[in-house]
Amino acid sequence: MSVLAISITTVALAEIGDKTQLLSLLLASRYRKPIPIIAAIFLATIANHALAAYFGVIVADYISPEMLTWVLAISFLAMAGWVLIPDKLDEDESISNRGPFVASFMTFFIAEIGDKTQIATSILGAQYADALILVILGTTIGMLLANVPVVLIGKLSADKLPFALIRKITAGLFILLAIGAVSL
Repeated sequence: MSVLAISITTVALAEIGDKTQLLSLLLASRYRKPIPIIAAIFLATIANHALAAYFGVIVADYISPEMLTWVLAISFLAMAGWVLIPDKLDEDESISNRGPFVASFMTFFIAEIGDKTQIATSILGAQYADALILVILGTTIGMLLANVPVVLIGKLSADKLPFALIRKITAGLFILLAIGAVSL
């Protein structure tokens, strides 16, 4: 599988049911202006994931390629477990009254710090340091694939989505990615 495909798949799967996906739903239902929200998600993700991928490259200088393969496989297994734990937004989390773009950019960038997808991006950056642009592009596309539909259908209730089943299927896909990582 190509670096781009691995990056897209990893982040799109990790984002399902994640707090930033819930944030996308909240932003869509509050502002009802999908274009500025999607633009903010795109720019916040590029900025955040570029930093995360670069951090991964720095870390990769201290770890052997064989060790990075095992770190990647173990991280996929950890993600499989992590996606089974439902994320919730804090009840007291507030959204700025600065308009849909600024509020979405700020909250999305901050919410992404230390998130599953940011950690996955760092690990992918470490594993594929020679293809850093593809990692950043792929993780950004993965983030958009998971969040744009949520923004566009933000009028629907999150309670109607079968997140428990979605998380189980996602965990299974991460297990397959872990097996694939050590098989290559």
